[in-house]
Amino acid sequence: MAQILGVVNQKGGVGKTTTTVNLGAAFANRGKKVLLIDIDAQSNLSTHLGIITQDDTEDISDPSDQVIPGIYEVLKGTKEIKEVVIERSENLSIVPSSLLLSAADLELGGVVGRELILRRAIDKVTNDYDYIIVDCPPALGLLSLNALAAVQKVIVPVQSEYLALHGVRQLLDTIDQVRTIYNPGLTVGGVLICMHDNRRRLARAVADTIRAYFGELVFDTIIRANVSLAEAPSQGMSIFEYAAKSAGSEDYDALADEVLKGNETSEES
Repeated sequence: MAQILGVVNQKGGVGKTTTTVNLGAAFANRGKKVLLIDIDAQSNLSTHLGIITQDDTEDISDPSDQVIPGIYEVLKGTKEIKEVVIERSENLSIVPSSLLLSAADLELGGVVGRELILRRAIDKVTNDYDYIIVDCPPALGLLSLNALAAVQKVIVPVQSEYLALHGVRQLLDTIDQVRTIYNPGLTVGGVLICMHDNRRRLARAVADTIRAYFGELVFDTIIRANVSLAEAPSQGMSIFEYAAKSAGSEDYDALADEVLKGNETSEES
């Protein structure tokens, strides 16, 4: 049965999508069957892996032939998750998103049990994968709530800059509330320091503050600022496909090892 992870932070630009893609790719490289779910209307995960979604069809002569269904249709109940999975490689698959998802909060507002739609959908495919990773939107709305109600652990990427801690406390409080009401098994898998430039004194100071504040929740692995990580999405590739010997690939390999080791320790205990 799959380990279900959510990558979440209501602050944008902190490395959520980069972490989802490259942690998933690192697992896949180790022979794990991985499903990535894009539940952000900006579709950054889908774009990062070169998947065309509804947003990309406006310049196509016959858009009706190019529309790719995704998580929006799953949440609306017109498709099952198995029907919208796209195999990206042998071990890595994706459920894409689209701009249509931006209306989901309003469209699902009157649906009974709307907070649990994603969980029910994922339940039908948990035996098909080793890892399911959900890339969450930069907001604490209905979509993020669905993700938090569906996953077992959350990874919180935090940038090593002055405003990095702003809102993270609120996020952890929200996680506590979701645990109480919807998902008793929800835990914080770790806080991940991203986009870190160790040459900058402020970055080092913020990283120290993050470790002091969150303690053992902080991953030992730090994702260093790396040009290749920024360039890989433009080529529709993970860091391992784009620059296999870069600092970015080293860091996400190390993160995958740390997550796997943590899961093994949890199972033993």
